[in-house]
Amino acid sequence: MAFSAQTGDVRARSSDHTAADSHDVIQVRGARENNLTGVDLDLPKRRLSVFTGVSGSGKSSLVFDTIAAESRRLIDETYTTFVQNFMPSLARPDVDSLRNLSAAIIVDQERMGANARSTVGTATDTYTMLRIMFSRIGSPQVGPPFAFSFNRAEGMCPECEGLGKVAGIDIDELVDRDKTLNEGAIKVPGFAVDTWYWQIMAGSGLYDPDTKLRDFTPQQWEDLLDKPATKIKYGSNNFTYEGLVTKVKRQFLAKDRESMQTQARAFADRALKLTGCTACGGSRLNEAARSSLIAGRNIADCSAMQINDLAEFVKGVDDPSVGPVLQGLRDTLESLVEIGLGYLSLDRESGTLSGGEAQRVKMVRHLTSSLTDVTYVFDEPTAGLHPHDIQRMNNLLLQLRDKGNTVLVVEHKPEVIEIADHVVDLGPGAGTAGGRVCYAGDLDGLRGSGTLTGRYLGHRAALRTGARAAKGHLEVRGATLHNLRGVDVDIPLGVLTVVTGVAGSGKSSLIHGYVSGREGVVVADQSPIRGSRRSNPATYTGVLDPIRTAFAKANGVKPALFSANSEGACPACKGIGLIYTELAMMADVASVCEACEGRRFTPEVLTYRLRGKNISEVLEMPVAEAREFFTTGQARTILDRLDSVGLGYLGLGQPLTTLSGGERQRLKLAIHMAKNGTTYVLDEPTTGLHLADVDQLLGLLDRLVDDGNTVIVIEHHQAVMAHADWIIDLGPGAGHDGGQVVFTGTPERLVAEGTSLTAVHLRDYVGHEAP
Repeated sequence: MAFSAQTGDVRARSSDHTAADSHDVIQVRGARENNLTGVDLDLPKRRLSVFTGVSGSGKSSLVFDTIAAESRRLIDETYTTFVQNFMPSLARPDVDSLRNLSAAIIVDQERMGANARSTVGTATDTYTMLRIMFSRIGSPQVGPPFAFSFNRAEGMCPECEGLGKVAGIDIDELVDRDKTLNEGAIKVPGFAVDTWYWQIMAGSGLYDPDTKLRDFTPQQWEDLLDKPATKIKYGSNNFTYEGLVTKVKRQFLAKDRESMQTQARAFADRALKLTGCTACGGSRLNEAARSSLIAGRNIADCSAMQINDLAEFVKGVDDPSVGPVLQGLRDTLESLVEIGLGYLSLDRESGTLSGGEAQRVKMVRHLTSSLTDVTYVFDEPTAGLHPHDIQRMNNLLLQLRDKGNTVLVVEHKPEVIEIADHVVDLGPGAGTAGGRVCYAGDLDGLRGSGTLTGRYLGHRAALRTGARAAKGHLEVRGATLHNLRGVDVDIPLGVLTVVTGVAGSGKSSLIHGYVSGREGVVVADQSPIRGSRRSNPATYTGVLDPIRTAFAKANGVKPALFSANSEGACPACKGIGLIYTELAMMADVASVCEACEGRRFTPEVLTYRLRGKNISEVLEMPVAEAREFFTTGQARTILDRLDSVGLGYLGLGQPLTTLSGGERQRLKLAIHMAKNGTTYVLDEPTTGLHLADVDQLLGLLDRLVDDGNTVIVIEHHQAVMAHADWIIDLGPGAGHDGGQVVFTGTPERLVAEGTSLTAVHLRDYVGHEAP
């Protein structure tokens, strides 16, 4: 079963006719980036254009890699040569010509980074406005705005240096108290029995290596763990002894996690815990900053409030001396509420936001911007949104358009497609079967175009009426993580359960907090896959191993020659295919390796062939093509799984760093699909899927259940809700207005009896009348 539905050869049609030389259109001529096949297109400026098509059809290649990329490159060229020397060098997209471009602002779903000093407040400038407000009208007055900044010495808590957390160590991850040193009591990597560090500790004379740690005296325990660097005599030499905690902090805490080896990183993640700073109560601020009040609240109190509550609080502040700042703060807070983020707080770390939340936070900055006549580019802005919230997002997209901007949106949801002034449908398929404009014009024209998107616009999944019977239950009792209010719920086994509710209602807290991590539970989410620039679907899934073996057998040589991470790698680029130039704090610049021309292998390796193809050519194949090339054995089995989760268009050698969240999730799912009797947790698997592909996803979920597995899906898509055997609906609202189970039962009963927001939208979707 493959996701990428084919439509046949549909001719591109356009119901919009614009003058070829008009400055009111962005003219694209001969776009060939990635799989685009010489696309010619006119896009109306100062309008909302939505780009549709199956996954891999070329939407992102056209919008992001061609139009937005060229706009960015041309802006960079306006700087002097001296300045450009310090900037990343951007290659010109593969396109004959692009005319009438305006400055492009990309608002994507990339997470906002893991900088612990970045919060929702700092990312939206609302915290800056709060600082100005408190510096002018707070009582007592404690200084200028910087006195309220946790990122400046004037305002930060001296104990935690403005982080709100201090590093702590879980001692039981360092040692086994029931063992002696000679029995291997130290669990830290590099401290095994007879290693150099172990010998210094065991021979220190500070404690008996044959005494169980549990029986150490308080002094011995302190010497083992916390003794500062001290010279000791070991044998005939003097050496520096450090307590285990002291050494671990220096060796692991002071290092960047990403630079550590896998074993060391896993240990650091287990042993090093961040706990709330007791000096500032986690507020990040010093005592002076916390002493200044407005209407009985300090700035830390304001930052910790839910944004919708803070918006109400700020409305009650009235002082002409900060009138403009207050108005700006009110507008931004109201925009955050309007965009569906009222359940967040300003002190929430940016790195903890989901991709959809991060995109909406970035969007708020632009709603309050004075810039007009720019091009805004969005990547699935409704990702992570309940149907109730999609209307809010639509209103914001229209606001940006009505300010005189060009808005380009890559999207699959019918609710967004229906507000478009102009629709561009790419396809007809994915990868080499896509890359063409199947339709360009207005919505009515799309409906009658005969394209896959046009045919599926009005399509509805049927409401399941014969729910499968549960084979047991996973019990959750007294769940209180984040905003959950002592939730008790039974999650059925052996069926398809959909957990739903508005954004911020507590879905992820319930499932990831109380189900993920249990024995037999496999989580396939959209988080980045750990790996380097070398990692790709072939290496990640293990399909490269049988491919290398087949090449080695056919040519009578070693399999290691066919690994870009081993003997066969191009020595110039070390098998990456690109040469990366580091530019200090700027992004690394990548250029194609001239020695291997991006093929990653030595010329000798490329002379070896398997049925006429060399290893580089095989790694360039999309999964669907590779399935036809490898028709038997382990390689075919793995490729079949990749195809069944909708990744038939994905290149075997495509770097994992280029995959979207939805693609990463489906790749993880493909790896685990061989196991039966498993509980699968999927987090919004419809992300990035075309309307037609959602039907294929439902078939895959059914197959997993029919094979004896349990499937739990966190999802907002009504088609998935309608298809479920069981629904758990959280709410009724978000943040402190949510955290409760408002319905459990079959979708049929939810439609017939439910009163929640989910029930309202599911009824509308399946066309049932309200009870």
